[in-house]
Amino acid sequence: MSQEKPTGSVYIITEKSSQVQLFAEYLSDHTGCPIHIHSPSIPLPSSVTGSALILIDSDHIGVDALPAWQEKLPQAMAKVPLAAINISDMDHALEALSCAQLKGVFYRNESLEVICKGIHALLGGQLWMSRDLMARLIIFYRKYQSNAFRPACGLTNREMEIISLLSTGSSNQQIAEKLFVSEHTVKSHLYNIFRKINVHNRIQALNWIHQNLGPILPNIETARSLQSKH
Repeated sequence: MSQEKPTGSVYIITEKSSQVQLFAEYLSDHTGCPIHIHSPSIPLPSSVTGSALILIDSDHIGVDALPAWQEKLPQAMAKVPLAAINISDMDHALEALSCAQLKGVFYRNESLEVICKGIHALLGGQLWMSRDLMARLIIFYRKYQSNAFRPACGLTNREMEIISLLSTGSSNQQIAEKLFVSEHTVKSHLYNIFRKINVHNRIQALNWIHQNLGPILPNIETARSLQSKH
């Protein structure tokens, strides 16, 4: 038995045109959702019934204008998931994500079928972004966490990478292979790490990692495995 797809109202923030009208009719026919077209200058409804999704046309609301536009959303719409359509490339996507709390990103060359699939996913509470974009975000998050913690313990970026691999149970040889360095270099880094965090062996280091970093330490392998698929 096929699982019923989530439905809800979809608000497209763009200027009306015959092309946009055709786009809205296609979405309505293939998602089963009511589709509403709103000019960026017209306020959205002050109330919403059931689930909803806001699709922002990046051709009509530039990245610089996104924060101000989002701040003016009615209270009822403030928690409605936002997604951007007509994003030109990866850099444009990252710039948009840095300016607004987007749950989804649709590139300009995205097929209508993919957009419909993404709408159902977003209405179901999921994120909708390409794997390469997610990989970039994971790498950014990993670097952010590393840089945020590093001043407190004095660890370098390379040492944080080694700690990340150490936390997954990788041996010295496996760490060396993954970072393209010699096993002797890994041992030297581990010696410095142990000295900085005041432990004497791998078991104590793992305990220190779990106590001080816990689940917040992003896995370097996750980002790299995602990248390798694209």
